[in-house]
Amino acid sequence: MTSEVREPNASESKRTRWAGRILSGSAVLFLLFNAIPRALGLSWAVAVIADLGYPEYLVSWLGIALLACTILYVIPRTAVLGAILLTGYLGGAAATNVRVEDPWFLLPVFIGVLIWGGLYLRNERVRALVPLQPSSG
Repeated sequence: MTSEVREPNASESKRTRWAGRILSGSAVLFLLFNAIPRALGLSWAVAVIADLGYPEYLVSWLGIALLACTILYVIPRTAVLGAILLTGYLGGAAATNVRVEDPWFLLPVFIGVLIWGGLYLRNERVRALVPLQPSSG
C-alpha cells in the first residue's frame, strides 16, 4: 500500500502562507495588546495582574518578557524560538487562570493554537517537521 504525496501548487502555497500570516497576525495583535500596557505599567494592567495574585512590581517585567517573545515570533529567523517561548508564557497564563477559577482560562490555550497554527501554515520547515497526512480510506 503506497501513499501518494502531492506537492502543493504555487497558488495553494501562497494561500497557505497568507492563511498562516492571518492566524499569526491575529495572535500577535492580541499579544501586543496585552504586553504593551503591562510593559508600560499602566494602572489597569497592574490591577489585572494584582487581582491574579502577582506582585505589582512584576507587571512591567511580565510585559517586557511577553513583548520580547512576541518580537522573536514575528521575526522569521527566530519564529520557532518565539513560538516555544510564547507556549511557556501562555501555559503559565492558563495555569494562573485555572488557579483563580477564571472562566476565560482557555483563552491562552486558544492563542497558543493560533501561534502554532499560523507558524505551521507560513513556515515550510515546520510543516516538514510535523507532516500532517490526509487519512487514506
